[in-house]
Amino acid sequence: MKHPDQETLALHAGGDLGPIARWRARRHLARCAQCREEVAGFDQYRQLLPSLDDSQDVHWSRLAAEMKANIRLGLAAGECVSVAGPVWSGARVGVALASVAVLLATGVVLEHPGPTVARETGVVVQATADGVQVREGGQSMGLMHSGTNKEAVTYQVGAQGSVEARYVDAETGYVTVNKVDVE
Repeated sequence: MKHPDQETLALHAGGDLGPIARWRARRHLARCAQCREEVAGFDQYRQLLPSLDDSQDVHWSRLAAEMKANIRLGLAAGECVSVAGPVWSGARVGVALASVAVLLATGVVLEHPGPTVARETGVVVQATADGVQVREGGQSMGLMHSGTNKEAVTYQVGAQGSVEARYVDAETGYVTVNKVDVE
């Protein structure tokens, strides 16, 4: 047989159990003499406690009034410092959307860079339809791959100013790699 814990027996002695817990406790106490003795002991302590009360000097109504006043003061102070308006105001939403738009635009630019690499010195390394070309001022030099299927050419552009074109000549089967580095 499983006995109720001490708390349940003490609450039963004081009449503070809920209806279902009270029904279970009564059912158990009807069959268990040991638990009935404990409930009787708790009941004796309950009857003894009022005589031990030395809190006659406490003014409970004044203490309750002070507590209510402190609670009201705390609530009023909380309203003074509360955040006004919704968390997602119009300005915050606008800034968030603008940040997302800038992030997406940066991703698109970084994902699809142009084939032209320009340097601060005025040298331009460029992949053209016919090959790889280096230009500076009015002069240019090109490595051409004419007579080749333009779709078969693979370009690689480096961040330091290099361009590379690789292709296989369909007639001869030769692999040609044109690479230009600007330093």
